[in-house]
Amino acid sequence: MSIVHQLTAGWLVDHLSFINQCGYEVCDSCAYPGGVTVNTSVTSVGDCRATSTFVAASSSRDGPILGPADSIETEGKTAKKRYVFREEFFDISKPHIAAAPEEQLWRGCPEVVIWICSSLLPPPPHLLIMQKRKRKCVFNQGELDALEYHSKVRKLILEGTSHLVQEGLKSGFLHCTAAELSCRKNVVPGHVGCGLAELCEMAKQLPAVNESDHQAVHLLDDETSMPEQDLLSCVTENSSNSAKTVVLMGQKYLVPPKSSFLLSDISCLQPLLNYKKKYDVIVIDPPWENKSVKRSNRYSYLSSWQIKQIPVPALAAPDCLVVMWVTNRQKHLRFVKDELYPHWSVKTLAEWHWVKITRAGEFVLPLDSLHKKPYEVLVLGRVKGDVKEALRKPEDVLPIPEHKLIVSIPCSLHSHKPPLTAVLAEFIKPDVECLELFARNLQPGWTSWGNEVLKFQHIDYFTLLQNE
Repeated sequence: MSIVHQLTAGWLVDHLSFINQCGYEVCDSCAYPGGVTVNTSVTSVGDCRATSTFVAASSSRDGPILGPADSIETEGKTAKKRYVFREEFFDISKPHIAAAPEEQLWRGCPEVVIWICSSLLPPPPHLLIMQKRKRKCVFNQGELDALEYHSKVRKLILEGTSHLVQEGLKSGFLHCTAAELSCRKNVVPGHVGCGLAELCEMAKQLPAVNESDHQAVHLLDDETSMPEQDLLSCVTENSSNSAKTVVLMGQKYLVPPKSSFLLSDISCLQPLLNYKKKYDVIVIDPPWENKSVKRSNRYSYLSSWQIKQIPVPALAAPDCLVVMWVTNRQKHLRFVKDELYPHWSVKTLAEWHWVKITRAGEFVLPLDSLHKKPYEVLVLGRVKGDVKEALRKPEDVLPIPEHKLIVSIPCSLHSHKPPLTAVLAEFIKPDVECLELFARNLQPGWTSWGNEVLKFQHIDYFTLLQNE
């Protein structure tokens, strides 16, 4: 289970543990004399020049941790290679930005601190919007809206996180001495993998596929080879109990058991509709437009109009639970609640928050920082049914609480969200169909879609362990 502690306020979640419990064991079907093996479980995709054969020999009797291209096996036996996610990506020992005195955080405006701590007070006059910023403490309307929202949720986040952190410290899940803090450095990973988004863009130049002749699903096995066009034009499914390996443009990606995915962008969603599944849970993490994304050109973003075109009603089962990740911009939050959800016939039920902490239980950013917050918002809603559906109460399913916290040590890889499977379990029926849109990683039991859906499945993010 990825849940370490559960309180009334929410959950303390172990993201790394969840990934490693997904079952990244890859079968090797051929072993050679002398203790070396050839990996035959690679699915070669497209015009891949990289070899799919990996040869390794044992180096010590103690069973050291091996590199991603290594394996050690017994002669003549079918064996398994087990991968785990690299722990250093979750070694967040220090806050990203150290806490500063409140008067520094608020640009010399202590009145702001007083205001956010009590939503009953009106904002000080000099905080109100002006045409020109001649004073230090002048905010535009968007900043004022963000301050007002923060004033409403601050106490819930501060107190709830404190209680969960205390439980984590007591159990030993959260711990870090001053000496450890001084010697550790947060990992800044380099570029890994090929350009999946660029590949999806190039796929638009491929010849059109005749829907009547084309299969809707491709099942992964240990020996099948499939062209890139097939990977990009149908849902790929691993229905086995072991992980599979896909090679795409010379890069290896791990596919967990009982998972399926579609690699495409928003203009090529038809294969997902052809999959003919209706989903009971749909989690959406769209690339919201913001100034940082525009400046960095890190990834493309979608306008509000484009997000509305996502065919959620066509993918949703009756009573489908819809969960939307939203940035802290109030413009986006209002759009989801007032425009997007009504457009999809989804009724808003709750706002939850993901709170990011260090291994020592500190916020990764100052809670009252103006620039960035140590939390993100999730808006939960249900697809509206007819009158008969509304009268029917789901069995053994609790109602969605108005507010919960998901507290976790975040991954240092950009936009690697924490898993929601365990925290949603008590609010949905068992064995339901789950879908993640704009996903960057895969999960057992889920269908995942996005133009970077394999991003965090790249083998370089994993370490190969020797089996005992």
